[in-house]
Amino acid sequence: MSNQDPRRIAPAAARNRDPILDVLRDALPSSGLVLELASGSGEHIVHFARALPDLHWQPSDPSPDARASIAAWAQGVDNVAPPLALDAAGEWPVVQADAILCINMIHISPWAATEGLMRGAGAVLPPGGLLYLYGPYRRAGVALEPSNAAFDADLRARNPEWGLRDLDDVSACAAQHGLRVEAVLPMPANNLSVLLRRV
Repeated sequence: MSNQDPRRIAPAAARNRDPILDVLRDALPSSGLVLELASGSGEHIVHFARALPDLHWQPSDPSPDARASIAAWAQGVDNVAPPLALDAAGEWPVVQADAILCINMIHISPWAATEGLMRGAGAVLPPGGLLYLYGPYRRAGVALEPSNAAFDADLRARNPEWGLRDLDDVSACAAQHGLRVEAVLPMPANNLSVLLRRV
C-alpha cells in the first residue's frame, strides 16, 4: 500500500482466512456481537464480516497503526464497528460479547496476555459463548513440526517472553476462568483451531 494508505497487508491472512471461515460458519451463533482481539491488519475481520453479515463485528488492537489499518479495510462494511484500543492483559472496554476470536496472538505476546484473554473471555461471554483461538501450539505426545520449531526459536530470539505455548497450559488457564475446550481442529501450515465454550 502507498504511504498515504494505512492499510497493512499480512500475507498469511489471505492464506488462512477461508479455512478459518469454514470453522467459524459452524461454530459462531447466527446473530450477535463477535469481538476480535489483536485484529492486526484488519483483513480477517473484514473478510468474516462480509461472509457472515448477520453478525456484528468488533475489532480491537492495542496498536494505533493497526487500528488505522483496520478502520481503512473496514470502510463501507456496515457490520464492522470502529476498532477499540484493547490490550488483552489490561482492562477491557467491552462488557459483553456473544463470541470472541483471537488469531495468532498467543505465541506473539507475553503469557500475561493469554491470562488476560482467558480472564476477559470468562467475564464477557455468556454460557455457551465461543472463544476461538487459531495458531501453532505444542501438544503433549506430538513432535513439534520442523517449521514450527524454527518459528518458535525465531520468536524466542526476538523476545524471550514469546513462543509457542503448550496447549495443555492454555487449556488449564482457560479452565480457571470457566472455559472448556470443545474441539481442537488441524488447520493448514501446522496450525490449530481451538474452540472453547464458556461453561
